[in-house]
Amino acid sequence: MAYIGKQPVVGNFQVCDAISVVNGQAAYTMQVGSTNVEPENANHMLVSLNGILQKPGSSFTISGATITFASNLATGDVIDFIILLGDTLNIGTPSDATITNAKLAQDLITGETAETSIADADEVLIYDTSASALRKMTRSNFVSGVGGANTPAFFAQSTNTEDGTDISDNTLTKLTFSTEVFDSDSTYDNSTNYRFTPGVAGKYMITAKATAISMINDSEAAMAIYKNGSILEAANGAALGVYTSYYNVGTNGGVGKTSMTLNAIVDSDDDDYFEIYGKKNDGGNTSGLVDKYFGAFRIIL
Repeated sequence: MAYIGKQPVVGNFQVCDAISVVNGQAAYTMQVGSTNVEPENANHMLVSLNGILQKPGSSFTISGATITFASNLATGDVIDFIILLGDTLNIGTPSDATITNAKLAQDLITGETAETSIADADEVLIYDTSASALRKMTRSNFVSGVGGANTPAFFAQSTNTEDGTDISDNTLTKLTFSTEVFDSDSTYDNSTNYRFTPGVAGKYMITAKATAISMINDSEAAMAIYKNGSILEAANGAALGVYTSYYNVGTNGGVGKTSMTLNAIVDSDDDDYFEIYGKKNDGGNTSGLVDKYFGAFRIIL
């Protein structure tokens, strides 16, 4: 079909199904593929009756999917075609994968209203490489997918009565930490076994501290992390744990104290557990291990 001027190259053009004229009837239903269609308005249509283009508004009007001619049609009249031009300001639906970055507004995101909080059910847009398609994901699923929180986590301390005087000389003994500062998932037992059972597999940072008091010259104190009942970490490579020593520099002997701190990154299954053991080697002196703490948290990877 020839055009005067520039031929339209975009738009949602549709040719309606053929309509049979009924003698004495002016109104007809427009369909495309046997489905009713509703034009944007009469000005967005080309209607030919008996080989003559009809003028919108005066020769015909539309209401929804119904076209009504200005007068009843008669036997012998022919509706040649009805072409729907769509919305003349609308280019229709672009083909898949045809919109480039250059066609997107620079303020597509920055121009939107800022959100200061986000709920777990809120959604974000991601590109799924396995499906080569855009997908939506809730905030809670997205956060869990990038690591989540540093939990489970806990921190516990010893009380003033837990002075360690019941620790036998030169024997690794489980240390108690009965005062919880926090315990995010109730994974630390502060009353019976004094152990941390993460319940979630992953890598964990474990930290512990104790101070040995009333230490005589050349005596030793040690502390170790136990995993499932066996020594896990020895900071100096020794099998018995972390050793520190106090040396009296006075000429008349005397007693003193020394602090031990142990930090380790450990691997844990969901059913592993961790405890802290300590000992002293001071010839039976009634020194204690005081100022103790024990803590851990999961590392986000």
